[in-house]
Amino acid sequence: MLSKWQWIFRQFTRKLWVRATLFAVLAVVSALAATVIAPFVPPEMPTTIGADAVDDILNILASSMLAVTTFSLSVMVSHYSMVTNNVTPRATRLLFEDATAQNALGTFIGTFLFSLVGIIALSTDVYGDRGRVILFAVTLLVIFLIVITMLRWIDHLSRLGRIEEPTERVENVTAAAFRTFADYPSLGGRMLTGRDAIPAAAVPVHARRIGYVRHVDTKGLSDVAETHGLDVYVVALPGSFVHPKAPLAFVIGDVEEAAADLRVPFDVSDVRTYDSDPRFGLSVLAEIASRALSPGINDPGTAIDIIGRAVRVLAGWQQEAASQADAEILYPRLWLPALEMEELFDHVFSPIARDGAGHIEVQIQLQKAFASLAEIDPAAFAAVAREQSRLALARSDRALDLEEEKARVREAALAARG
Repeated sequence: MLSKWQWIFRQFTRKLWVRATLFAVLAVVSALAATVIAPFVPPEMPTTIGADAVDDILNILASSMLAVTTFSLSVMVSHYSMVTNNVTPRATRLLFEDATAQNALGTFIGTFLFSLVGIIALSTDVYGDRGRVILFAVTLLVIFLIVITMLRWIDHLSRLGRIEEPTERVENVTAAAFRTFADYPSLGGRMLTGRDAIPAAAVPVHARRIGYVRHVDTKGLSDVAETHGLDVYVVALPGSFVHPKAPLAFVIGDVEEAAADLRVPFDVSDVRTYDSDPRFGLSVLAEIASRALSPGINDPGTAIDIIGRAVRVLAGWQQEAASQADAEILYPRLWLPALEMEELFDHVFSPIARDGAGHIEVQIQLQKAFASLAEIDPAAFAAVAREQSRLALARSDRALDLEEEKARVREAALAARG
């Protein structure tokens, strides 16, 4: 679990311009470092290695890297547009944070600036003969890095345009968010079984703005509770929509003095994020399936793929959670609710059942998914799987025309209901 400032730093470093700026600064420093190291180069070395060739190499790099950067940016913009139109706009955020693309663009921009600074310095005779040797050696290293980056970038480009690429990213980040809840079912605090478990004397602490809770710094919240002697009952997990009349938490103790400090651990913003909000990841998976089932795309195969991914994510979460059943309570003054299984199923399976009601292949796959989850972990999944199976069957009965197809779905539903 990350503190609030660690989480903010992670969000900051994922921005494209941050990594590109870092590469650019390193490139400029590398180009100018030759002037500092030059006095340590033996006087006879420049004539031995032919460092005069660095002028032509830098000119080639400067002209080619600008073109490669422009081409790469156009490819990325086209890919973002494709994902927005054919997958879901919510998936583009993951593409913006793609480390391979950011490293490639940063390397290309950095190389361009390195070449530009080197050319300017050479034209003003800043380096001298011995400085040229250092610049020549650094240029060879830069060329090696460019070759490696280009190979990785070409391999990455070969995978762009496939719908499996963004859906796989969504699945991976959703599974990672679930792992946090598997390791710490109540994010390190005590389990809050429901609003009824909150003492009647507890005082609510409301949000100051309208938006979604993106992250809860439970350690910071625990520190505030320990400092002021409070018991805190959190009701707004990451992904919750809050407003000035919606409580973030209920508190036993002197709230007036600590109210401002209690709000700081809650990061509220206009949009949801994947990192701490597994429900959002499931919703995005359902959006991808619903978009694929729309008449304009008509791709039930993608919806079937999403169903399999959802089963994999939910089953993996429960298997990891079972291994952490006796997890240590890190923050005894905090009570937080666990993820509700009914809500998770509603986020991912209900939209697919609704939009795929008239597709027999989708309905059969849904029933198989419910049966698989109920078999994998009956205690966690069986009850909600049976209810979702009943609702999906009711939708398909109203949407399918042939009695033979309805009978096939009913037969598949029997296994899901045990």
